[in-house]
Formats: sequence, C-alpha cells, structure tokens
Amino acid sequence: MIRVVIADDQAMVRAGFSALLGEQPDIEVVGSAADGEECVRLVAQLHPDVVLMDVRMPVLDGIAATREISAAPQAPRILILTTFDIDDYVFDALSAGAAGFLLKDASPEELTQAVRIIAAGDALLAPSATRTLIERFAATRGPRRTDRAVLGQLTEREREVLVGVAQGESNSEIAARLFVAEQTVKTHVSRILAKLGARDRAQLVIAAYEAGLVIPGAG
Repeated sequence: MIRVVIADDQAMVRAGFSALLGEQPDIEVVGSAADGEECVRLVAQLHPDVVLMDVRMPVLDGIAATREISAAPQAPRILILTTFDIDDYVFDALSAGAAGFLLKDASPEELTQAVRIIAAGDALLAPSATRTLIERFAATRGPRRTDRAVLGQLTEREREVLVGVAQGESNSEIAARLFVAEQTVKTHVSRILAKLGARDRAQLVIAAYEAGLVIPGAG
C-alpha cells in the first residue's frame, strides 16, 4: 500500500485529490496539510511513501518544506504540484530534493499513475513537459553549481545516457537511440547516480544542466 500525504492550501484541492486517490486499491491517503509547516510535522508523524506538495503555501512554502523533509533520513518521495507559470519554483523544488512534478490540471489517471511512479523510485513525469520547464528555467540561469570536472568521472557512453535523462527520455527511449538493451541503460544510470552522488534522476537532470552538459533549447 502506498501511503500519501497531500499538502495544498486549497481545501477543495486537498479534498479532490484525497477522494480520487482514496478510491485506488493500492493507495491510502494518510493525512493532508494546509501549509508547509503542517506538512513537515505530518510527515514526521505518519512516515508516508509519497507527498503531493503544492509550491505556494502560507507559513512555510513548498520548496522550504521539501528541503526540510528531504534532509531527514528515509525521507518520502516528494511530487510537486504546479502550473507552468511557476516553472522557476519547480526547478528550485527539484534542487531541494523533490523527485518530480505534476501539473495541477492532470487527469485522474495521470495523478494516480504519477503517485505509483514516484513511489516506485522513478522521477520526473511527462518528459515533454519536463523538458519545457527545465529548459525555460535553465535559459535564464545557465550553468552554475555543478563542477564540470565531476562529469569527467563519466565514460563517453555514460555521458550520452546522462544527456538522454536530462532531455526527459525514458530508459527505453535512450536504449533505442543508443542501440543497446534497456537493462544496459539501467546499469549506466545506476553507475552515473553513484559517481555523481545523486539520489535520483531528478538530481541527474539538475547536474547536467548546471554543468552545461545539456544546452537549453538544443536537440
């Protein structure tokens, strides 16, 4: 059973998501919060697997709450709820430790599938939307924290795989492009995570853009 906490300052949003997810046989909504501070407290008490986190909330916003929750051991996976007009916040949330994002106008099927994907350890939903959001953000900020020397640890093939991840490609899409088995791509991703000290694919995307390995709008 996937245990979920929902954090959103709009009561109707919380109620709607709770009702929808509560109908799923493999998902249980164990709590809901109206602000980030309450969410942090609930997560510590309830130990959910996934948190649906709004960005703009009173008392403590979603980015600060994400950072605080992600810093704790055995932290839940955090899925940011957003709209395209706050894409800068989305990237900051991913940097703070979120595993991915979901647009608030997503269909019920997309919401339930998103929760399952995040709970299973994957990251960054909707590759095309991911690409749009991160490229729009990266175009305004450019390379920054990640040292390009760190990427020097990667083999040429690992760098090719990292580029695919950063562009929102799935393992199967990367495998098809590189003419290798999907399991081979999974192995490369695991090695890249270890070499870069990254937690998940979301952090790999950030590393690739911050190091300038992927150029916004290219490809």
